[in-house]
Amino acid sequence: MALSLPISSLESDIKTRNSGFPESEIGSQGLRKQILKKGNSWQTPFPGDEVEVHFSGRVEGGACLDSNVDKGTPFRFKLGQSEVIKGLDEGVATMKKSERAIFIIPPNLAYGELGFPPLIPPNSTLIFNVEMLSWTSIRDITGDGGILKKITKEGEGWATPREADEVLVKFEARLENAAVVSKSDEGVEFNVSDGYLCPAISKAVKTMRRGEKAELAVKFSYGIRQNENGATDTDDVPPDSNLTIKLELVSWKSVVDVTGDKKVLKRITKVGEGFNRPNEGSVVKVIYYGKLKDGTVFERKGSNEEPFEFTTLEEQINEGLDRAIITMKKGEQALVTVTKGYLHSNDISGMANEDLFYEVELIDFIKVLHSYISYSTSIWKRK
Repeated sequence: MALSLPISSLESDIKTRNSGFPESEIGSQGLRKQILKKGNSWQTPFPGDEVEVHFSGRVEGGACLDSNVDKGTPFRFKLGQSEVIKGLDEGVATMKKSERAIFIIPPNLAYGELGFPPLIPPNSTLIFNVEMLSWTSIRDITGDGGILKKITKEGEGWATPREADEVLVKFEARLENAAVVSKSDEGVEFNVSDGYLCPAISKAVKTMRRGEKAELAVKFSYGIRQNENGATDTDDVPPDSNLTIKLELVSWKSVVDVTGDKKVLKRITKVGEGFNRPNEGSVVKVIYYGKLKDGTVFERKGSNEEPFEFTTLEEQINEGLDRAIITMKKGEQALVTVTKGYLHSNDISGMANEDLFYEVELIDFIKVLHSYISYSTSIWKRK
């Protein structure tokens, strides 16, 4: 509904419009912008983001329109969803936080030939004074509207989990009638590729940073799936139900598939230094112990005072562990799983029919040149 602005506000807009601030054109349809106050960041919102603004508007040379300036309550709308006139949609998308600007919106990006009687005549140009307060990022993760993610708390850093990684999340899933389907306040850990509860959680978590919190609007096609009998794996969930999920990515462990067949997996618990890693024949210093699935410790090597030293890939330790260690960086700590299905030539542990679990730290290493380099050199010298 259109509201009249106070005369002082109208005069202020007219004075600002004629104050000599430079104008720029946005797009190719006649939308113009004057920046009155620069923003305090480099970021601008994306289509789908929910923005909060203060604004006042008027018809050029005519009536005053809506304003929320004197109400003290921000005006919220989603960019690119046709919730406001096209000129405002396109203009606000160029704004940074705390920026204030005037937009001169031509009729074709406002109410066009018909206008909006009685306040807005046909073919009217509109002028809006807009201040960008903030925005909340909303992402269409799947590109089809199936999972919309709204960030409620920004995460740390830039990295996000990968398909093979293990994540720890807290969540609460509700139906459209607000009934709780499932929740975990203590946190649940799972492999991203395996998923948990529904496909939406795995897809969303791969877009999240450590400590990030988000709300997911989930269509039934990405929600809790029906089994062969037409029922869901969770009790009392109607088929084809849409969900709302509150999701927090507490932490994750980077997982490396050492052998490429998931028979030797390395879960990084502490990131190492630099980029260098041991190679075949390197002399390494490590601390590790191995245990069985029931927790029985079957092997210990090295200590802080005297790390265990050996040469890589010379059958001095379990081959699966050996191959995992040459993927590590100095100072890295990891959990290494060697499955009983891993076929290797020499089983130092003597437990080929058991899954083996190692906690290992790479203290230091000396990387050696491959033997073929010295061999090539000797051939060159003979010539």
